[in-house]
Amino acid sequence: MAIKVYKRNTAGRRNMSVVKPEQISRTTSEKALTKKMNYKAGRSAGKISVRHKGGRVKRLYRQIDFKQNKFEIPGKIAAIERDPNRSALIALIAYADGEKRYVIATHGMKVGQQIIAATNAPIEEGNRVQLTNIPSSTVISNIELTPGKGAQIIRSAGSSAMLMAIEDGYAQIKMPSGEVRLINAKAFATIGQISNFEHSAVKIGKAGRARHMGKRPAVRGSAMNPVDHPHGGGEGKQGVGLKYPKTPWGRPALGVRTRKKSKKSNSLIVKSRHKK
Repeated sequence: MAIKVYKRNTAGRRNMSVVKPEQISRTTSEKALTKKMNYKAGRSAGKISVRHKGGRVKRLYRQIDFKQNKFEIPGKIAAIERDPNRSALIALIAYADGEKRYVIATHGMKVGQQIIAATNAPIEEGNRVQLTNIPSSTVISNIELTPGKGAQIIRSAGSSAMLMAIEDGYAQIKMPSGEVRLINAKAFATIGQISNFEHSAVKIGKAGRARHMGKRPAVRGSAMNPVDHPHGGGEGKQGVGLKYPKTPWGRPALGVRTRKKSKKSNSLIVKSRHKK
């Protein structure tokens, strides 16, 4: 894994950087596992419905196998690629029966490595195992919340969780946020940390590169007029002038909890991330 920092030839290049993972083995995708993406650019009937989105370069969607339900069938990693739709790298798995699938790559995956998904698979990097058969203190990722539904959490670059204990049919999982959560012990998880952990260190460098990613400019509320934003108006640079920051529509913007007190999964949280 290496971060390339560009020379300061121009203002846009100053401190601009890209990640060049050593794991990547090819730059082309498997044609049979890609499909066209419909991108609405944050507009509905020509009007902006989602702000700050639009104008990105075309890209194909890689069909990721989040379920990895080819149990007891060994697979060989044929290639490791970059996916433009996610921060993590993806691995092309060639199974013994001839089928190929994409999965989210873990940090230690290499081309030619054998992996397998099974209820009681070996505790090795990249293998997918049922939580009840994973030793405590093991680093895991691509975790199911509901058995059979496929990986739903811990899927972004560099993320990982830790299996704390298993009790009464539930696994205690420590999340990256510090939250300890109960998950059905029959659910599956992948051994290891998600790949491309240096993704967060990248500096975009210039506005044009952000536009290629589909990110449109975001104007500060304090730079607007009072008619356009609650923070607007006034001469020169100054504070918000309110009890708390607000959105353009007058709702609280920071420090307000949005999780419903009656949410069903609240009973599965052993330790909140808000309590140290």
